[in-house]
Amino acid sequence: MARADSTIMRTKFKGDLVYPGHPRYDDLRTVFNQMIDQRPAIIARCATPSDVAATVRFARDSGMPLSVYGGGHGVTGTAVCDGIVADLRPMKDVVIDQNARTARAGAGLTWGEFDAVTQLHGLAVTGGRVSTTGVAGLILGSGSGWLERKFGYTADNLLSVEMVTADGEIVTASQHENADLFWGTRGGGGNFGAVTAFDLRLHPVGPTVLGGMLLYPADLGPAVLTRFRDFFAQAPDEVGGAVALITAPPAPFVPDSLQGRPAIGMVLTYAGAVEDGESALRPLRDFGPPAADLIAPMPYTQLQQMINPANPSGLRNYWSAGFLRELSDDVIDALCGQHLAAPSPFSQILVIPGGGAIARVPDDRMAFGQRQAPFNVHVLSMWTDQAEDGGNIAWARQLSASLGPFLTGRVYLNYIADQGEDRVRSAYGPQAYARLQELKDRYDPQNLFRSNQNIRPSADPAGAAPPRPRRG
Repeated sequence: MARADSTIMRTKFKGDLVYPGHPRYDDLRTVFNQMIDQRPAIIARCATPSDVAATVRFARDSGMPLSVYGGGHGVTGTAVCDGIVADLRPMKDVVIDQNARTARAGAGLTWGEFDAVTQLHGLAVTGGRVSTTGVAGLILGSGSGWLERKFGYTADNLLSVEMVTADGEIVTASQHENADLFWGTRGGGGNFGAVTAFDLRLHPVGPTVLGGMLLYPADLGPAVLTRFRDFFAQAPDEVGGAVALITAPPAPFVPDSLQGRPAIGMVLTYAGAVEDGESALRPLRDFGPPAADLIAPMPYTQLQQMINPANPSGLRNYWSAGFLRELSDDVIDALCGQHLAAPSPFSQILVIPGGGAIARVPDDRMAFGQRQAPFNVHVLSMWTDQAEDGGNIAWARQLSASLGPFLTGRVYLNYIADQGEDRVRSAYGPQAYARLQELKDRYDPQNLFRSNQNIRPSADPAGAAPPRPRRG
């Protein structure tokens, strides 16, 4: 029935329609998280905003579930559903206005693709820490990255969006047009429509920046985290970074004594002149000393790919996260203890500093708030074997539970797996969530856009509950 009915969409569709049995079907339906195994009836490979509008109208009229697939690797796997996938990955245009320092980015881009174009002009904006992250998903979740302490979240640099709403209309949202929708788009995820293009403010960055990693054995974990905490209490905005509690890979840059063992990586970046960065990072580089010091001038595009090997596609993933009230000694002890208990060598814990530009934006400026938290903890449980699902998920949950008393209760939704409606509500807080629900009632009262970290309309229409991705 779906294939026959899709002839209605084909008359207005300039892209490709992919069905089960197509040579590329399995490749196109695959998502980053190997736990997810959805089998769409149609994958609509959209080439234009009009293609997206036709797909949305078809899904609405047919009553089939709809998901929107951007360019990246959301851990929930909700980019693909068992109904119709509006696949925006072919939409990769980038238009740069060098004089205005702005870019118009298509929704199918990854940050690696976007950075490659902007760096031709010596420009950048806060982007994903892994270059395979999708531009669309990152921005709609607010957009955390290495440059955030200097330039704010990606959404802080968003000027406008082009969006297809649930009624199939193409609209623009900005501070001056559909301003309420623009407020909700910055942090509200894909709940109000399918965004097809983003207009972004850019900043002079690169082409060469200072960045890299300091590597320590795990027994120095408490001292490294304490040093990191104290340093970022006074760090200049240009300094970004994270502490990564990992298993050291068998890589040439890792000393033999650390390979395959628990280790602490202090990732550091500097969004300014290299010589200024050398001075700013010296107090951390002198500490230890580290078993390996990999900080060096490098192309910005290389910096953006630095931790790609630690985040490969095709693993089984369960993520959790939370904002810390403070990185106290008790939190540090809990993190270091749970690090040693990780059942998989692929798993990692990231401790990301706040402050700087992100803390100077009022919480109500956009849907995403929690601007004052000093640190964000991201728990990435990653493994290979389905038989090990239970132990690896339990480790992530136990770690999150042990941190519970130290967390604010809010969360950056791009960092978590599907943890239910209550977790989504708590992520925004009651006032922002109520405002988001009012927008949902206005723009998507039937919850067509529900394959996401869902904000349900207040009427909660029957049959419109967010689908749970099928796990394989």
